Amino acid sequence: MENYLTLLKKCLTTGVTKTDRTGVGSKFLSGETLEWDMSNGFPIITTRKTTLRIAFEETMFFLRGETDTKILEAKNINIWKGNTSRKFLDDSYLAHLPEGSIGTGYSHQWRNFGGDIDIPNGIDQVKNMLRNIEANPFDRRHVITAWNPLQLGETPLPPCHLMHMYSVDPDKNALNSCFIMRSNDIPFGLPFNIMGYALLNHLFAKHLGYNPGKLVYFGWDAHIYLNQIDMCNEQLTREPRPLPDLIIHKDISTFDELLKLEYTDVELVGYLPHPDIKNKPKMAI
Repeated sequence: MENYLTLLKKCLTTGVTKTDRTGVGSKFLSGETLEWDMSNGFPIITTRKTTLRIAFEETMFFLRGETDTKILEAKNINIWKGNTSRKFLDDSYLAHLPEGSIGTGYSHQWRNFGGDIDIPNGIDQVKNMLRNIEANPFDRRHVITAWNPLQLGETPLPPCHLMHMYSVDPDKNALNSCFIMRSNDIPFGLPFNIMGYALLNHLFAKHLGYNPGKLVYFGWDAHIYLNQIDMCNEQLTREPRPLPDLIIHKDISTFDELLKLEYTDVELVGYLPHPDIKNKPKMAI
């Protein structure tokens, strides 16, 4: 993950300081890219300890089309709690949504694009894309988008990672993928975004009978909040360690098997990170 650390350092040293929605302030870069060949290991941060479980559960939450983040809270995953609190929803003119709802956010658009919340009358982009890869593997239209201008007003947080795309490499029998972010918090958010989309690549590849290929990230507004500078400097003093391998222990040849996957069905082998950084600031909301 040397390229992640290079991005972190670049943003610290050359990023432009500006105000932002959260009021915390940030340093930002525009139009950054990163790439990982996942035959060399699973891209997870090693210069501080992080957890795949959070990324796994959130990714499966999206894949299953679930919109009630209380499901994640019941698993002690509270990453959406601040952005789906009663106050945050009310302040976002979404008083009609129940506390914990992401409304027409990621899950809804992936599995029910354009449909009514919790009523399956939209387009199932995930299922359609997987079917298209099976039928036309070398097509250039394997795309899933979370950005729906007609429904942006019905979600408390417009999608940050707004599109992911896939292609098949016939020489390596591998599935390549990329994800595009309009905005991302490099220290806190990006490591989980990388894990989430690396996980999707592994899951889709196994489901379709391919090897995991390369993963590409494109970030439009990649930023470090001003209260994260100390933790970033500490992280940059640490040497990255070898990447682990991700093992999926269950067969997921059918779509139902894919959706029923649990965290106990996957395993990171060889993850030996540095300790986490103490006294991290709270996430900017």
